Amino acid sequence: MRLLIILLLISFFACKKDTDLLNSKQFEFGNPQEVELIGYNDHIMEPFISRDGELLFFNNLNKQHVNTDLHFAKRINDSVFQYEGLVKGANSEFLDGVPSMDGSNNMYFVSTRSYEQTLSTLYSGLFSSDTVTGIHLVKGISKNLPGWVNFDIEVSEDGNVIYTVDGRFDENGGPYESDLLMAVRKYNLFERSDDMTLELINTEAMEYAACISSDMLELYFTRLTLPLSQSSLPQIFVATRTSDNEAFRKPYRVKEISGFAEAPTISPDSKIIYYHKNENEVHKLYMIKKRD
Repeated sequence: MRLLIILLLISFFACKKDTDLLNSKQFEFGNPQEVELIGYNDHIMEPFISRDGELLFFNNLNKQHVNTDLHFAKRINDSVFQYEGLVKGANSEFLDGVPSMDGSNNMYFVSTRSYEQTLSTLYSGLFSSDTVTGIHLVKGISKNLPGWVNFDIEVSEDGNVIYTVDGRFDENGGPYESDLLMAVRKYNLFERSDDMTLELINTEAMEYAACISSDMLELYFTRLTLPLSQSSLPQIFVATRTSDNEAFRKPYRVKEISGFAEAPTISPDSKIIYYHKNENEVHKLYMIKKRD
């Protein structure tokens, strides 16, 4: 019996090692490439590629002294987009950014326009052509505690799951801590989920800027260990799973991405990762392709 148990354990760990090796090979990337955005020469942050791959949404610089707005561009090819302008109907005098969209063109984004009244920052509306209509607050996700902010949002293609973040701020700024969380649609509302899907994702470092693949099996996100320094910069990680009803495995860093890189977004075929990168205080759009 003892010999049988030992053989079973050896088999288990061998299978686990093979699975980890397979996952690692699956996510080998080529060299990063800067993306050209024709007709635009400002900061590009928080990119999102639409579910059909034809549109790029993003916001300009998200600093306090800047009017942060939502913008969009049309795809020419994988590495070139044509700037189309502001997303009409979505922007306000407050910060508006971090766009995401489901497969039915329901756009989700972050806005601070009502935080002082609602302690909430997540909004949604229907995108068509160049305009968002029916904008409304996404209720049921905020912690409803002063200083805590949902400063990112990603929605699944089917529109039933939101990935966001609880971030702690204070009068001196922030965030000082953040973890990813899920909210699941129940009828026409979203509710915070307490399942263990993200158990291996969140750590004592800051996790934020999640991106979920169309099949729900790949989760990209940014991790940052504070305090920020040359030896501690934001890094992009990926976690996988084999079914959309199981927890994500322990994530690993996308080693081909270097520098001050954040906010991944994935192409519909899951072969290209776009992200923004801070180079000499200018945020640029980059892409990286999976190797065949």
